[in-house]
Amino acid sequence: MAPLNATDGTAAPSMLSLTPPLMTKWKPAKIFKTAVEPQTPPSPGTPPSRPQNNGPRHITGISFDDRGDQVITAAEDETFRLPLKTLYSKKYGVDLPRFTHKNTAIVHASTKEDDTVRYHSLHDNKYLQYFKGHKGRVVSLEVSPVDDGFMSGSMDKTVRLWDLRTPTCRGLLNLPSTPIVAYDASGLVFATGVNHYSRILLYDQANFDKAPFLVITLEDPTLALISFPPRAIYMTSLSFSSNGKYLLVGCSGDAHYIVDAFEGHLLAKLVGHVGLERRKITTPIGIEPQRGCSGEEVSWTPDSKYVVGGSLDGKVIVWDIQKLPEKQGPVDLKAHPFRLSPLASLDGHPGPSRCVKFSPRFAMMCTAGAELAFWLPDQSGEPDEIAKELLKKRGG
Repeated sequence: MAPLNATDGTAAPSMLSLTPPLMTKWKPAKIFKTAVEPQTPPSPGTPPSRPQNNGPRHITGISFDDRGDQVITAAEDETFRLPLKTLYSKKYGVDLPRFTHKNTAIVHASTKEDDTVRYHSLHDNKYLQYFKGHKGRVVSLEVSPVDDGFMSGSMDKTVRLWDLRTPTCRGLLNLPSTPIVAYDASGLVFATGVNHYSRILLYDQANFDKAPFLVITLEDPTLALISFPPRAIYMTSLSFSSNGKYLLVGCSGDAHYIVDAFEGHLLAKLVGHVGLERRKITTPIGIEPQRGCSGEEVSWTPDSKYVVGGSLDGKVIVWDIQKLPEKQGPVDLKAHPFRLSPLASLDGHPGPSRCVKFSPRFAMMCTAGAELAFWLPDQSGEPDEIAKELLKKRGG
């Protein structure tokens, strides 16, 4: 697999080439059934600060460090976990853990008390800084691939730009709806997805206070063939391919999308999974789409040749992105997107696979829901040493 060079988004020397046959042969090497603490009833007379969900608690976030030899998870049990270590954030809750460029520190969102973003030292379990300003829950958080900057998108309909070295917000975007955010591999461009308006806005990092240089309309005319009026698309994540050419639009429903990040063409509709907006597969789908409890249902492999995603039925889906159609000229919003079926549908994750992340460097994949699974390719030969070491640290 080819790790990415953070400065230009190109591939570093390959460790393992991901091929279509290999991508069909992944299996869980270890499943951690105690990755989330079970639900406990609240104390009498103590109302919860946030609405409580029925059923088992789930992991809501996974993050690898830059090298791929550390992984951290955050869950609805108000813990974040490293190999050999469990840390608690009972007062504030924890969501969207993101490693900084040091594997001993993260930034994370809060789920109760307030909506502050916190900078946390994993080494000594202390908060290093508080980033205050949001007036609604932070639902998107991304660290710049090249420096100490990071962005947060909140239900208060703002995007805030920060620097780890100062608690003061250095940039603010007011938007018409809840936004999600993503950096490209160069750190020079960032994208903001605006739900309910189905728009993706691309900004120059150095001129974020000016108008976006590209506005992409995410419109899928095939949805009108299923119901009318068509059910809205609910974006939960954005991520650029390693070369900056494509944007992967993760959604809570039964389709994800690939759009051209240069001109805005809708190139592909990824199908074959069951959307993760519901807690249980037996729950009816509502009229209004929901975010779900993760927002990390889908992600690229490091070489951007494949997309891996979760499913409410526990499957882990692999899509081959290497033969996307090319489109040029004016964007046609009425053109049906290319329907891309899975290359593989992998069994092995118990329950809904709500978070799916690939190591940025090694041949390892993590999936999470009520339980955590580490996946390795089922092939002849030994797995990567770092992958084996991660399993060893996790008790595998």
